[in-house]
Amino acid sequence: MGFCSLVVKDPHPPKPNVQLSVHDRGAAEAQRHKWIESEKAGRDLGEWAIRCWVRQHWNGFLREKWLEHLEGRTFWIELDHDDFGLLDRSFDDSELITAIVQRLKAGQENLDILNWAIVDNQNMEEIFLILEVLDMNSRRIECLLEARLAYLL
Repeated sequence: MGFCSLVVKDPHPPKPNVQLSVHDRGAAEAQRHKWIESEKAGRDLGEWAIRCWVRQHWNGFLREKWLEHLEGRTFWIELDHDDFGLLDRSFDDSELITAIVQRLKAGQENLDILNWAIVDNQNMEEIFLILEVLDMNSRRIECLLEARLAYLL
């Protein structure tokens, strides 16, 4: 197993023409959730359904959008602009990045990935480097939907 060196081909990639908002897309998803749950209940569940979506789905939704951003598929304006397409610009010689991204897509956290790496006897130095560069924990952002709801009340 070789050691992966961080190779950033272009540290400041150009911003794509289409730029989307995680908060706007999240609000649309929360409204869709509200509609579906209200239809099931036979009445408008209103703010309760929005808050429910935030508690149950925001973190997974944000993770999915963050990974799209890292892969260079969708530019989300609230996420670090320099992270857009990072996976294509970095880790050229890494055999582990694909396995790590798959685990992130499955909802695993850093500790889960470290446990997997230890059990499977992976190159821990490379694992630490990848997790440090991705810096998942600092990329979490607060959902603004609940704050918007509080403002409207």
